[in-house]
Amino acid sequence: MGTDGLANAAPSGTTLLEVRDLHTYFPTRRGVVKAVNGVSFEVEAASSLGIVGESGSGKSVMSLSIMGLIEPPGYIASGSVIFKGRDITGLRDAEMRSIRGREIGLVFQEPMSALNPVYKVGDQVIEALRAHARIGRSEARDRAIELFRLVGIPAPEQRVKEYPRSLSGGMRQRVVIAMAIANNPQLAILDEPTTALDVTTQAQILDLVRDLGERLETAVVLITHDIAVVSEMCSQVIVMYGGRIMERATSAQIVDDPKHPYTVGLISSVPSPELKGQRLRAIDGSVPNPLAMPSGCPFATRCPNVMEQCAAMPPTVTLNDRRQVACWLFQ
Repeated sequence: MGTDGLANAAPSGTTLLEVRDLHTYFPTRRGVVKAVNGVSFEVEAASSLGIVGESGSGKSVMSLSIMGLIEPPGYIASGSVIFKGRDITGLRDAEMRSIRGREIGLVFQEPMSALNPVYKVGDQVIEALRAHARIGRSEARDRAIELFRLVGIPAPEQRVKEYPRSLSGGMRQRVVIAMAIANNPQLAILDEPTTALDVTTQAQILDLVRDLGERLETAVVLITHDIAVVSEMCSQVIVMYGGRIMERATSAQIVDDPKHPYTVGLISSVPSPELKGQRLRAIDGSVPNPLAMPSGCPFATRCPNVMEQCAAMPPTVTLNDRRQVACWLFQ
């Protein structure tokens, strides 16, 4: 694809995306689910950020909020999403479509949800290219083949003629990644991109994502439940629980010296060679019903260090090592 797409890249170190006090709610007959409940963070250009948490932590809803893809009755109750200095929270659908795919790419965990089964995969990439660039079909096809080659699809000239059902899960995910980076976006959000894949294919896809982020200078936000994955893939890590951010730190800090009790629990449950023959420590209990979250710290019902103060949500504090933690233990 050459380097023409890099001309629009923001300088490394500048803030590309800023999420400010974001609240995304889903009204139900039994009450309101506060799926994202006051989340704030930034993503720098050409950086890598991992967002980790159990199912129900709010991480996927947050990614859909950023992309303007929350389906009714869900809605963004308050807060803002600032992309390249512009608040994109309340943009009309047509305006958001011009940003999605061109400046922000999104990769879903299930590739078949992003691919149309009745169209050839090459045609779908061609459509993604022509939706945001004035190029002819022949040139778009050549670029689609080049994209397939870039993401490691063998025999790309042949693969562009195939339908999604003819490809393996790993190949389909590579096609989806090719679509997401087709227009050299400055930001790529990947929501559980390897969940349905076998271990070997997972490793290949993650290596591909890391390589593309470095080569294309694209900022990567990787959303996953696997803290071991983000510690390997990302320089910065956000740990979410109950719709809130529990801790934000470098990947080295998270792995070597986790602070929040929830982060400690996640790290303790990860298998490692040092723990061979030992029983892994699981976090007691389960994520509370989203309609019955504790009024204070959402982790209070499972926390081994719970105190009276935990009946109120602790403010986020910045420690001496510059990490941020929302826990009364560090006030």
